[in-house]
Amino acid sequence: MNRLIDSFLSVIVAERGATPRTVAAYGHDLEDLDCFLTARRRKLEKADDAVLADYMHSVVRSGLSPRTQARRLSAMREFYRFLYSEGIRDDNPTDLLDSPKIGKSLPKYLSEEEVAALLEAAREKDVRLKTMLEILYASGMRVSELVSLPMSAVLHDSTMIMITGKGNKQRMVPLNDPAKRAIDAWVTAGRDKTLRRGQKSKWLFPSRHAKQGYVTRDAFFKALKNLAVSIGIDPDRVSPHVVRHSFASHLIAHDADLRSVQKMLGHSDIATTEIYTHVLPDRLKNLVETKHPLAHLNKI
Repeated sequence: MNRLIDSFLSVIVAERGATPRTVAAYGHDLEDLDCFLTARRRKLEKADDAVLADYMHSVVRSGLSPRTQARRLSAMREFYRFLYSEGIRDDNPTDLLDSPKIGKSLPKYLSEEEVAALLEAAREKDVRLKTMLEILYASGMRVSELVSLPMSAVLHDSTMIMITGKGNKQRMVPLNDPAKRAIDAWVTAGRDKTLRRGQKSKWLFPSRHAKQGYVTRDAFFKALKNLAVSIGIDPDRVSPHVVRHSFASHLIAHDADLRSVQKMLGHSDIATTEIYTHVLPDRLKNLVETKHPLAHLNKI
């Protein structure tokens, strides 16, 4: 790997707390750019806006999705901003590049009845799965945040949970009664059974086999899919992220304010949370039909 790319990746880890997934994605994107420039006998640190525009055109022609195109451009911008801040360049050649247009897709989510059915089925199958699903739906946390919860995240009587999100930013989210009871039951009667005799673990959901010491994302993902199949829900419609979307959509549908939902989800920008207002048209229609002074005329 180019030494400048390596230095840049080290900086975003140290200063911004970039996740391993972000580091890997940015590293791949910048290596691809470096190969493109090398083939044209250009140095990465000396590329101008014209050749970088040529690169972005090649990315578009390759058929990559607009979202991936946007990430490639984001990696470039961050990298050249780093070179500028380090005095390696006196400009940022990506400033004049256009961003690809990305349409906002509506989040996939389950109905309240479907989530209730999943929770009921989980209660009958597996105490760990039940606890993880209860926490996920009660808090809307990301699956990576869920599987890596330390015991210390559950504060005192489990009324609140401390979540460590992207960039190691922490947020506290209240838990509902079913999630509290599930955690208490798991810690009291289930958690220690997953450990070897005499083994200690700081994780809420420890694993004997996973390298990181806690349940993997894939293991929970597969368990959730199997749970959906067992009650006749299309497994393609169910994932940890869909449950997160369902949490937010259901809150908005029940009059939760957008700022509160933003804080619980851990979004840094409320514009990200605004995708959940897709549930508002039905709610507003119902409001007009039931609360408007002339609503009774519709029944005549």
